[in-house]
Parts: sequence; structure tokens; C-alpha cells
Amino acid sequence: MLPVYICEDDEKICLAQKEFLENLILMEGYDMEIVLSTCHPYEVIQLVSEKKQRGIYFLDVELKGESMDGFALGQKIRELDTRGFLIYVTSFENLAFETFRYHLEALDYIVKENMEKMFDGMRRSLLVVLERMQKEQGEQREFFTVKVMDVVKHIPVDEIFFFETMGRTHRIELHAEHDRINFIGSMQELEESLGKRFMRVHRAYLVNLERILELDLKHREILMENGGKCFFAKNVKRELLDRIHFS
Repeated sequence: MLPVYICEDDEKICLAQKEFLENLILMEGYDMEIVLSTCHPYEVIQLVSEKKQRGIYFLDVELKGESMDGFALGQKIRELDTRGFLIYVTSFENLAFETFRYHLEALDYIVKENMEKMFDGMRRSLLVVLERMQKEQGEQREFFTVKVMDVVKHIPVDEIFFFETMGRTHRIELHAEHDRINFIGSMQELEESLGKRFMRVHRAYLVNLERILELDLKHREILMENGGKCFFAKNVKRELLDRIHFS
């Protein structure tokens, strides 16, 4: 759950922001939680240092009566949370130069000209955060890289059904959702590099255990989700049954 912090020197606006975000998070079912709403920047720094978790920060710029402004606070947050989302809610329209001077990457600048526009900006900021998080999760997807002639292809590992040895020495065919690729390789090296998700069920087949549709125990055949069939050796039957989700 992403923690959300609010630091705003106007108590009325601070409370309005907190109530708006709490309602929005509840209504949209966002995996977020308001953990702090305060006028005091050092309270933010203290809690961020304790939680040690990526967060979302709605920061006022001026912070009247405090020893640091929102930009200095942003610097401290960046030291503790390098991947956090900084969002400035301010009375000033153009802050790009200031964030550059402080070496800050701000997600957005929301101008406090009226409550309705401020809330709309906060809503849009959370949507941008969610989009970025989803994109990052996609980028963290595991890929299998193979070179065919002068072309290098990156295939998502979860889209691979199985590998099959071909008649010629060291030739392997990859069967995936959108690709069928013939390349030179070693089944033993593939088995070692791809980990527990894959199993060498036969000298000719390395299968993705998560993409098995059904087993034919009598004929020792594996039916994959793409309709492909692989044979499995008699001596791997018990291990195969133990490692898949059905038996």
C-alpha cells in the first residue's frame, strides 16, 4: 500500500486535501493510505525515515513559520525516498526553475486558485502515479533474449509454452504466444537459466509448468495451452505431478 503524505501550512486547506484524498482513495479502491497530514515538514521527514517505503507527497511550497520550505523538504524526502512521487500544491504557477535548482523531479504542480481546480489536479496526479506504477511493473517483466541471424528478440518468459530440440544438433525451437523461433542453443543451459518455472520433462522438451493445460498419463503426453503436445519421460512422472497445480 502506497503511503500518502500531505504537508500544507494552511490548516483549513490541509484538512480539505486530507478529506478529499481519503474519499477518493475509498471510492476508487486505490491501494493507498493517508499516513500523515501536517503543517510541519520535520514530521514528514521523521515518518518517511521510519517507514522506508516509496510514497506520494503533496507539498506546499511556502510552509510559513517553518525553517524549511517545500523545496528543501523535497530534497530531504529525495534522500530518503529516491523513487517517491513529489507533487507541489502552491499559489505560484511557474516552479520549474526552482525544482531544477534544487535537483528535484516533481510529478506535478497544482495551483491553489480554488478548491475545485485543486481537487481536480490532485485527482489527475493520482492517476498519473497509477499509470507510472503499472508501466514500471510491465518493465519488470522477465524476458528471454535470443539472437537469430542479425536480429535480437526479447520474449516475455510468461508467454513461452515450451522449448523443443530439433533434428539437427544444437537446434532448438521456441514455442510462444506470438513467436515460433528456431535457434542454436543448449537445453541444459536453458534449464539452468530459466529456473523453477520450467522443467525438463524429456530430453527433447523443456516446458513452462504454468502453461500446461492437461496431462495424458497413459500416453505420457503434455497438452500445452497453445495446443502443442510434448512427451514426458517415465522417470519424471512423479516430479511432474508434484510441480504442477493439478494431479
